[in-house]
Amino acid sequence: MAKKCRNIVPFSFSYFHFHSLAAVVIFMHVAEAQVLPPPIFIFGDSIADVGTNNYLNFTLARANFPHNGIDFLYSKALLIKSTGRFSNGFNTADQIVRLFGYEKSPQPFLQLLVRRQLSNMEKLQLGVNFASGAAGILDNTGLKKWKEVVSMKEQIQQFDMVRGNITEILGPTKTASMLSKSLFLIIVGTNDIFDYEDTYSYLSKPEFMSTLQFAFHNQLKIMYGLGARRFAIVSVAPIGCCPSQRSNVSGLCKEELNEFARMFYTKTKELLEGLSSELKEMKYSLGDAYKMTMSILKNSSRSASGFKEIKTACCGRGKYNGEKGCHFIYSPSLCPNRSEYLFWDYFHPTEYASELAARTLYSGGTNFMTPMNFSQLAVVDI
Repeated sequence: MAKKCRNIVPFSFSYFHFHSLAAVVIFMHVAEAQVLPPPIFIFGDSIADVGTNNYLNFTLARANFPHNGIDFLYSKALLIKSTGRFSNGFNTADQIVRLFGYEKSPQPFLQLLVRRQLSNMEKLQLGVNFASGAAGILDNTGLKKWKEVVSMKEQIQQFDMVRGNITEILGPTKTASMLSKSLFLIIVGTNDIFDYEDTYSYLSKPEFMSTLQFAFHNQLKIMYGLGARRFAIVSVAPIGCCPSQRSNVSGLCKEELNEFARMFYTKTKELLEGLSSELKEMKYSLGDAYKMTMSILKNSSRSASGFKEIKTACCGRGKYNGEKGCHFIYSPSLCPNRSEYLFWDYFHPTEYASELAARTLYSGGTNFMTPMNFSQLAVVDI
């Protein structure tokens, strides 16, 4: 079976320098005012997973092995390099929360569970990360190839447990207030699209997309019912262009996957517009991952970003380093200049790419973010 790549995290860099400065100014202003950053609850797939899958017994979607984490900032202090992040360092979830003033992503739910810290408000007030590598919106996504994942449905159930624990400590009124100020970051949809051929091909493409959006609609509505108000959502990038999909005879992007990605953004935008009209306190920010990433692949903003390699993965084996993963058993090649690469492995972006993506999501304009960016979402009145 051909290897499939996760969501290439979006980036737009034609405005990178301006937005970077804007992000710094915003951050300094927040620091001077001594405003605490909002709790951030994170849902989705391997772009946001910071160790969830380390705690799954049967999953094949793991990243707790070399060379993953080779540049992770806390590696030396923790004597741990491969934390379970599908990256050479911080992933996109980390980079987004860092812009809000945190050091890194909040801990995975399963880690808190194992360590019996699910009633520790010192931990919970920061948020929780539920994201699981290979997970999707639909319940069966990821299971055929990766054996075990934590689906979006299960991630929401885990959040419900966390919410219950917070309510026991703070009471319902303070809990509702806390959650209304919290950010709910969601990066999902890629693996559902990858699984269309193997798992959902009994549906036509329009039927599949409708099924996907119906499930996503219900999940967002359930989250709203549990207290979520601020939804920060990243759409699916042009996943047909990652190294695993280019490792074919032509070396070109797989257009069918990119078409799905474009459809996902359009349908998700329509979904959010309708749902926010129905749910009066719902606020959202949607990042156009497809458009952001294509600005790099089409060379319109590559000079501003500093990327020199956009097709070949930094770590892997085979054509474009896209035929084998960044696992020591494959004796992968490893690039020394990782900040010059768009892709870390055949699936995922480098730490540097994730950083630039996060800056666009945090402070980007309406050409890539609708109807506002993540920093605006965090402070908009409800």
